[in-house]
Amino acid sequence: MKHILLLFSTLIISSVYAQNKTITAGEKLTFTASYNMSGLLTDLAQVTMETSEVKTSKATLLRLKCKARTYSKWDHFFKIDDLYESYVNPNTLKPYLYQRDIDEGGHYKFEKYNFSYKTNTVKTLRRQKSKNFKSGFWDRNESIKLNPGARDLVTTLYHIRNLDIDKASIGSSDTFTVLFDAQETKVKMTLLGKETINTKIGKKECYKIAITISNSDVLKGNNDNIIWLTADANKIPVYAKFKIAVGSGELRIQSATGLKH
Repeated sequence: MKHILLLFSTLIISSVYAQNKTITAGEKLTFTASYNMSGLLTDLAQVTMETSEVKTSKATLLRLKCKARTYSKWDHFFKIDDLYESYVNPNTLKPYLYQRDIDEGGHYKFEKYNFSYKTNTVKTLRRQKSKNFKSGFWDRNESIKLNPGARDLVTTLYHIRNLDIDKASIGSSDTFTVLFDAQETKVKMTLLGKETINTKIGKKECYKIAITISNSDVLKGNNDNIIWLTADANKIPVYAKFKIAVGSGELRIQSATGLKH
């Protein structure tokens, strides 16, 4: 799942937290994730991205939720049951709370980030357990510096859809910061151009964007990791392909409902 989400993770940054013009509560995107097994592209999992309104005693927040779940027939091979979610300011997508709860092939990990803008810090909790780790869970609590513009993975995913990509020239790129595993990761995005592709939700003109992660072996190759965002006001991801150390795969949209535009 982390390989899929890192793919989505600006081209133009007018401010650290720009006004949200694209994301609204009630949106739901559904994808099929496929993996190349022995030269055959095989559908392995369903990925969903949903937004909803959450009211607290102090504020109304926007919940950004991403889930991945293997189709049941593949659970015996490598079961995936992952949840990533962020709670953000609905007007700026500024993150306040991030949680990651994953179970992949018996390896369990939980992460929680609390963002404090008064102290410019992020309080992190990490809990981990492996099926081969007999002594149980281990917890690690840390407080790390919050640098300007740094975001969690899910917020970054939605943030790029809120940018004025139409104003960027072909070949332009930008590098920004994603907090992952309580560390800062540099992600570079390069606009390759526009391309019209056929999808389950129709023929779509898209921005074609290459993604590179600095000092990481998560994604491999040069321009082998690409995402297609619709070249409209919603800028939803409709197709992605990725290459990792142990193979390659694709993400294809199946449905999109509740869009703002």
